[in-house]
Amino acid sequence: MGKRDLVHKQPIIPERDWIGMQGVEEPEGLGPALEPRLAWFQGMLERCFDAVFHPFTAMPDERSCVCIYLRGMVDFDLFQQFVLQPLTSPPGEHPLHVRIFEHTILPAASYSAIHRLKEGLNAVLDGNILLLIDGEERMVSFPYVLIEKRAIEEAKNETVIRGPREGFVEHLETNLTLLRRRIKSPYLKMERYQIGSYTQTDVVVTYLEGVCTEKLVDEVKLRLSRIVIDGVLDTSYVEEYLEDSPSSPFPQLQYTERPDTAAAALLEGRVVIFVDGTPNPLIAPVTMFAMLQSAEDYYQRFYAASWIRWIRYGLMIASLLLPSLYIAITTFHPETLPANLLISVAAARDVVPFPAVVEAFLMELTFEGLREAGLRIPKPIGQAVSILGGLVIGQAAVQAGIVAAPMVIIVSLTGVASFVIPHFDLGLTLRFLRFPIMILASVLGLFGIVIGLILIYLHLITLRSFGTPYLSPIAPMKGQDAADVFVRAPWWRMRRRPEYYAGSPNKERLQYVNRMERKEE
Repeated sequence: MGKRDLVHKQPIIPERDWIGMQGVEEPEGLGPALEPRLAWFQGMLERCFDAVFHPFTAMPDERSCVCIYLRGMVDFDLFQQFVLQPLTSPPGEHPLHVRIFEHTILPAASYSAIHRLKEGLNAVLDGNILLLIDGEERMVSFPYVLIEKRAIEEAKNETVIRGPREGFVEHLETNLTLLRRRIKSPYLKMERYQIGSYTQTDVVVTYLEGVCTEKLVDEVKLRLSRIVIDGVLDTSYVEEYLEDSPSSPFPQLQYTERPDTAAAALLEGRVVIFVDGTPNPLIAPVTMFAMLQSAEDYYQRFYAASWIRWIRYGLMIASLLLPSLYIAITTFHPETLPANLLISVAAARDVVPFPAVVEAFLMELTFEGLREAGLRIPKPIGQAVSILGGLVIGQAAVQAGIVAAPMVIIVSLTGVASFVIPHFDLGLTLRFLRFPIMILASVLGLFGIVIGLILIYLHLITLRSFGTPYLSPIAPMKGQDAADVFVRAPWWRMRRRPEYYAGSPNKERLQYVNRMERKEE
């Protein structure tokens, strides 16, 4: 558990004065009259063709009213049924009349009273219907928002053979409902904030009170309160503001599209951050070993899950070091190979005009290009292009004598190994680090690989995710928590929650915050 105090002592989430509305001046002295307030809204929504101002006379005292909404964002059938008909019907002719604001004019449907014009404008931009009543200073917001959303489908990037198949969607309320269905506890807290000067994006921080430490929750809120950005369209916009060491190539937050993974993180004492409009909430803090675990590890028998983890760790090392080992051995240490294998490799490289490092770089860059092409082009042909392109180009390169056949095998195995890593960002980091290690191997051989691994290790042991050591629970060693690292212990053995998920910002984060503050000044 982290023992250090929080970096910042000021209150969490300071008053933001309606972030995103800084350029909007709150008019004074308009009073309850309809015309000046309507003129203010018309001025604010000038040149917005989708803004609708619907005037009518409300019964029974024939008051002038105006409904303001954005065309295409409102369910018109509900608007007609629960707003217009009750407001324009004489008393007693419509069953939905109730008494409020001292006038029998509002329907008995869900609504909320609004006192400030800025709040009313924000409600309209959120897709609500805003009702202005002549002689009544308060306004009414009706949440009849028309939302076109994607149906709940299986998580495409985190598939499992056994286990839940539901995945998050782009609708925030749907995602929170999926989480509530799994954790039915009043201690599951959800706090909403709005970030983005223009987008006004809803960001929800979820945590289990009493399980998650207060330091961690406070630090998450504090870092969110410091975000100043024009718009937030995905969790990746928020992620770089929340990281302890933004310059590190290693991801310091985990994202998921599975509700069960998010629920499991909450039960471990972590925080899940949802952003409206994206199906990938963030999980904080995170460790490197957590990103090497798959959801299916916990739905299989522990023997099978442990065996798969060993394979995953071995392939992770192969994806990072295999090309570098080939370069180092063929260039500096050929005596380490068996005689028959050495003769085969030497014969294959006899016609290649390039040194091993150039050969490896050509094949790795070609493979990366084919992988990106397979992701970007239409799906029906993407897989065929990536596979056939790799086979054709590899075969042609070998026949032309540009690369050796062993190098094609090495690059192919490396590519397959990189796909085994469950977390895409961690796999991308290892693909990136593969190239500097290849350069070190071409200069110093196996000693260069060792130097590269030492530098990576030194970086990892100093890296933090919201104060949690990145290599926990191995460095520092916590024996009880290590039961779920190299093996997946049976459920009856895992009786305690991990103790290393605690919020305590480190020195690198403090330096980064200070730099950002000076830049803003």
